[in-house]
Amino acid sequence: MTAFLLIWSPKKWPWPELPDVARRVAAGEAVADAWGCGFARGILPGDRVFLHRVAQEPKGIFGSGYVTRAPYEVPDANTKRGYRLCIDFVYDWLVDAHQGVVIARDALRAHPFSVQTWDAQSSGTSIKPVAEGALEKRWAELTGKRPSPTIPHASGTI
Repeated sequence: MTAFLLIWSPKKWPWPELPDVARRVAAGEAVADAWGCGFARGILPGDRVFLHRVAQEPKGIFGSGYVTRAPYEVPDANTKRGYRLCIDFVYDWLVDAHQGVVIARDALRAHPFSVQTWDAQSSGTSIKPVAEGALEKRWAELTGKRPSPTIPHASGTI
């Protein structure tokens, strides 16, 4: 399995619904979401995603999930190419990052996490295998071992 970063900057996208979404995920609901993935076309259903808050404190990893739909184009007149790539995924863990994160950005500066560039400018950055393994292990230590959510298989997806 491959893991990718999904970047969230509250300066660019306020996300006022985050506290409610985090409550629903904590209650065990399989909450689906869509997210821009930059230029990454190699993301596949079943791949792992980690949400990283950047640009203002608290910075760090605050959510995770599993991809349910590979990248697809969404019209976007604000981009030079006229579209943006998005993926669909379902959360398996999410906290209200307005209040705090699970793994602080400073903790990601230590080896083996330090081999990864965490402050990407856009989502869709692949997490290097050595950092991915360490991240999954630390994530499980902090959040507990949770069963993977049911990943729907939609017909007609890329």
